[in-house]
Amino acid sequence: MIKVQPEDFDVGAELAALRQGRTDVGAVASFIGVVRDVAGPGELSAMTLEHYPGMTERQLAGLEAQALARWPLDRVLIIHRFGRLLPGDQIVLCAATSSHREAAFEACAFLMDWLKTKAPFWKLEEVDGQASWVAAKQDDENAAARWQTPVSKAAKNKT
Repeated sequence: MIKVQPEDFDVGAELAALRQGRTDVGAVASFIGVVRDVAGPGELSAMTLEHYPGMTERQLAGLEAQALARWPLDRVLIIHRFGRLLPGDQIVLCAATSSHREAAFEACAFLMDWLKTKAPFWKLEEVDGQASWVAAKQDDENAAARWQTPVSKAAKNKT
């Protein structure tokens, strides 16, 4: 399930909905991203996220499909906010359900690495009274590179 929205989300309600009616699910892994008040050497006062409606949802649906094909997952949830956010605000929720924890953990890591490097969101940070666009970070690119090799069906079924 994909949600791109300006409003905040209730993590407990979203995870409960993800598990609804599924007693065969043994693992729910999630990641919640929060806006920090630091940006390099300065203090961040706000961050504005922009995106292209329609294109963003299609890209995230493709990401969801990749995760479902790569691991034995039951469901995937990606909620990403846009608009002006303040330090402490929730920005993203990724969650995956599976019979076993390893697949759910790996899927969440994959989802976040992809979101940090490939998702069509643009971030404008307000730091010390100046606004500037956030550039890609090499550490994020390095983290995402580990997912370039596809998982074989045999490896996928071991989890």
